[in-house]
Amino acid sequence: MTGSQDVAARLARVEGVRWSALAGDVDSGKVLFELDSGRVQDTASVGKIFLLHRLLAEVDDGRRSLEDRVTRRPVEWMDNSGLWYLLQADELSLYDLAALIGAVSDNAATNTLVREIGIEAVHSHTVAMGFRHSGLDDWVRWPIPPGAPRTLSHATAADLVRFCARLVTRADLSASSSDTLQRWLGAGMDLSMVASAFGLDPLAHYFFDRDIWLWNKTGTISTVRADTGVVMSPSRRIAYAVLANWDRGEADPRDEVLAAMRDAGEAIREELVV
Repeated sequence: MTGSQDVAARLARVEGVRWSALAGDVDSGKVLFELDSGRVQDTASVGKIFLLHRLLAEVDDGRRSLEDRVTRRPVEWMDNSGLWYLLQADELSLYDLAALIGAVSDNAATNTLVREIGIEAVHSHTVAMGFRHSGLDDWVRWPIPPGAPRTLSHATAADLVRFCARLVTRADLSASSSDTLQRWLGAGMDLSMVASAFGLDPLAHYFFDRDIWLWNKTGTISTVRADTGVVMSPSRRIAYAVLANWDRGEADPRDEVLAAMRDAGEAIREELVV
């Protein structure tokens, strides 16, 4: 086991990796661990949370309904992360697009939703919420053409923890929209990083499992591992973000990064059962 006071040192020992990490109690404000929480990191798919938040803000304003239906365009097709590229249906509701993004970080659904919402609208919404060092940079495309943003999203651990805390306390969205976004993220199937320590069913871990309730969003490319979310016991709520970046090279630190992220999760789990 790794105590919360040891997490920063454990992360820092992984050679060649840049970290931004923070975990804190949502209600008391107690910091469990912190390492360069203001460092801006490449966060791969994590920034899709800002797209989903903007969608629900427009629902709250009456500008959209989650029942509205949209049709995928050929240019928005993207395989790899997701499920929609395997499905026959070309038309889905906005709710279903968002659910696919929350559950499997669906790239095709992301591209269709970005076209529907507008990347500039997502940018302005993110800044208006006070997140000036984090955001969704682009829609998903590969290869990345000249002149396009080099990252899909960026963030600091401090911003992400604040985002998570504000979401779970319903600070920015209506109660129903806050709950809906948490439900989408609660369907997330990637428990390979911080969340690996909680021992949850990867396909069914929303509401309490082993007295732990988790929702999270991850981001993964060959040089990034990022995990942020909220993990709860019946009496505590802890928001966390652990972001790892490294450079391409002969040595791939992925295994050690994942082990260190699991240690961070173990420290959070210890706090939950105190």
